[in-house]
Amino acid sequence: MDVQAMRWFQQVADGATVTEVADVEQVSQPGVSRALARLEREVGAPLLRRSGRHLRMTHAGAVFKRHLDGVLHQLDDGLAAVDAAVQPDTGTVTLGFQTTLGSWLVPELVRTFRRQHPRVRFELTQTPDHLADALLDSGRVDLLISTVPPSGLAVHHRVLLTESLRLAVPAGHRLAEREAVRLADAAGEPFLLLRPPSTLRRQTERLCQAAGFRPTPAFEGEDAPTLHGFVAAGLGVALLPAGSPAAAGAAGGGAGDGSAADAGPVRHLRVLDEGATRDVGLSTFAEDALPPAARLFLDHVLSRARTGALPGADA
Repeated sequence: MDVQAMRWFQQVADGATVTEVADVEQVSQPGVSRALARLEREVGAPLLRRSGRHLRMTHAGAVFKRHLDGVLHQLDDGLAAVDAAVQPDTGTVTLGFQTTLGSWLVPELVRTFRRQHPRVRFELTQTPDHLADALLDSGRVDLLISTVPPSGLAVHHRVLLTESLRLAVPAGHRLAEREAVRLADAAGEPFLLLRPPSTLRRQTERLCQAAGFRPTPAFEGEDAPTLHGFVAAGLGVALLPAGSPAAAGAAGGGAGDGSAADAGPVRHLRVLDEGATRDVGLSTFAEDALPPAARLFLDHVLSRARTGALPGADA
């Protein structure tokens, strides 16, 4: 049905004359009358009857209008929501991010963006590293920040920064006073690992294998902060991202620079092995099809990456 004809019917049913509707809408009176007649044919019943200079609703018209008012109200709400979503300064950014990036990188990016665009809303979705690709493919988010390069050829992927992996050891551990280690130094130590099929778990196993040993799992956890807690309890060592709350000072850890001056129950040691890093990237489908608010956020993130203003970037 013609939405404009339904709106004109609504106005006439509420007491406006065809002449008044035509004047307001800047169309001809016959044009309004023809539209109302088409609407009646589509509904299959007379909706209006003439009473002097005015048109009054028939019984069928009154029944129809009760439902029509609700439909047009919902339609207007939907149009308003779309308008808000596509306005750069009042729109919504749907952003997915890997769980281990949610304690340091993503909050900083959102905070600095909101300083310039305080009315933009964010819909945030966390995901484990091995499911990050699927989150973007599903269409649930416009932008994705993760350490997993996308598999889809249609996805645009930009590397934002390179993050170090650190060997987390308990204070008082035989390696704790060192600033840097090779993973071979930790051969034989009980390792705290994320559960398969975590990407970080696979990277840890590859690095240890290249160092000449297989890590002995002492505990398998769901997230990096949990592993950090077990390291603090003296239950093993773990290879953790430098930007995670563990390496950034959560749960009593130090500044995460790997120095012996780190305070607290966990030390985070630089790992000298080649490949003990991971790239953090931003992925999206066609950038020119992004909603304006999402495009603004994309530009903000890329600008901070170009100027070296992102936290956690290796020197």
